[in-house]
Amino acid sequence: MASSANVGTADPNGPIGEDVRMRTAATSSPPPVRRPRTGPTVDWLFGIAARSAAILTLALLAGIILSLVVGAWPAIQKFGLSFLVTAEWDPVQEQFGGLVMIYGTLMTSVIALVIAVPVSFGIALFLTELSPSWLRRPLGTAIELLAAVPSIVYGMWGLFVFGPILSTYVQQPLQAAFKGVPFLESFVSGPPVGIGILSAGIILAIMIIPFIASVMRDVFEVVPPLLKESAYGLGCTTWEVVWKVVLPYTKAGVVGGIMLGLGRALGETMAITFVIGNFNQLDSLSLFEAANSITSALANEFAEASEGLHQASLIYLGLVLFLITFVVLVLSKLLLSQLAKGEGKGT
Repeated sequence: MASSANVGTADPNGPIGEDVRMRTAATSSPPPVRRPRTGPTVDWLFGIAARSAAILTLALLAGIILSLVVGAWPAIQKFGLSFLVTAEWDPVQEQFGGLVMIYGTLMTSVIALVIAVPVSFGIALFLTELSPSWLRRPLGTAIELLAAVPSIVYGMWGLFVFGPILSTYVQQPLQAAFKGVPFLESFVSGPPVGIGILSAGIILAIMIIPFIASVMRDVFEVVPPLLKESAYGLGCTTWEVVWKVVLPYTKAGVVGGIMLGLGRALGETMAITFVIGNFNQLDSLSLFEAANSITSALANEFAEASEGLHQASLIYLGLVLFLITFVVLVLSKLLLSQLAKGEGKGT
């Protein structure tokens, strides 16, 4: 009887008693305090803030366009679209045409892209596929530091260092080699001072290389390693892997990087002002001929332009530059959409 009583009675200090006390404490503890939900209110405020930021951006863009149109309206009324194809720029006679500036802007940007895109592609390819690990980070950092150099420093370097080198070792030998050749002689004509469209285009190329190379390197690094390793396993060379695997996978990002560099080249001011020559006449199509660009014309003349037709013509140039960048953006979007459609058909 005693043994049966001991079996039926739980020891308060034993494991069974401890379990009973824990269960009792758990059931007797008060429920957690429920805090009021603030999620819907926070989401509503966040949506209002995001919508306001988007509307503010569109309003600023519309305000810039409106101010440019209003400021350029006297020149638009007098010259119309002939302003775009007229090369004469005479503030004394109040005859203005933007062909020289538009030509200089487009030519320097095209030269910059022709030079910068292959170089940037080679840099990105080396950093992602060929560079040893100990060199990859310092070399990438050094290339990115080029973007931190002020544009006026590039302009001074181009005027005092690069210009004489270009004149002595490129322009003069080319003029001597092509002397008497009908087309090529005029193509390299001009005073041998190292200042002109080619010099400005090369300086622009050096300036936009860090932007394009950085974007290309970043998009090359997002390619899944499995794809590249599979291609290498099938016996592909490095070039075949890049051309057939990396570029098709990253073509949208590569185009975006090139457009970023083009936008940087179109809007550059101080470096171009130093090395393009600031000459408002289009005597020949020589790459070594001094010319002018929209940004350099605005930098040189806007502060001294009198109110009236001269100032309105300069603002008209600003409006033209805005339209050029808008057209470039639209073309890049169309190209990206075509690439996306082609990729969808391929899949």
